[in-house]
Amino acid sequence: MNSEETRGASTALRLAVILGMIALAAALRVLPHPWNLAPVGALALFGGAMLRDRRAAFLLPLAALFAGDLFLGFHKLMPVVYASFLASVAIGGWLRERRTAARVAGAAFLGALQFFVVTNFAVWAAGGLYPRSGAGLAACYIAGIPFFWNTLAGDLLYSALLFGGFALAERLLPALRPSPVRSAA
Repeated sequence: MNSEETRGASTALRLAVILGMIALAAALRVLPHPWNLAPVGALALFGGAMLRDRRAAFLLPLAALFAGDLFLGFHKLMPVVYASFLASVAIGGWLRERRTAARVAGAAFLGALQFFVVTNFAVWAAGGLYPRSGAGLAACYIAGIPFFWNTLAGDLLYSALLFGGFALAERLLPALRPSPVRSAA
């Protein structure tokens, strides 16, 4: 096998492992778990950081979220949830070249925070649960705080598993390391 074939096989293996990890995280989402303590945010960060093709980085995690929602169901705020999820993919892109534990933890915190701000605002704006006033908005955010802690815990836990697991796999299997030439993964 020449160096070009070896590089291609390495890139394919890397992509297969990344996609397998995304699929596994998506499958874990449909298992019973406390509200918001799920791998969704981490899946978005991981996809944004690890998939070199920007279209794939946004589409594959979004497809994984949609596949889970086929089992879990949909609600009227799904477009907002999906938009927030895409913001987390973009945050993951910030990790693409330098994936340190501190940066991954910071990205997980930022992802959880933006999800909390965006989705709670949408709940308030949709009306019905809280008065459309500053006090109503504050009440909505206060009521969402327990969900924020679960979102943050899930994002941190699953980010550690996804990014840490892949870093360990790269150490154990040098073929998973990115090739010097820009790869598809």
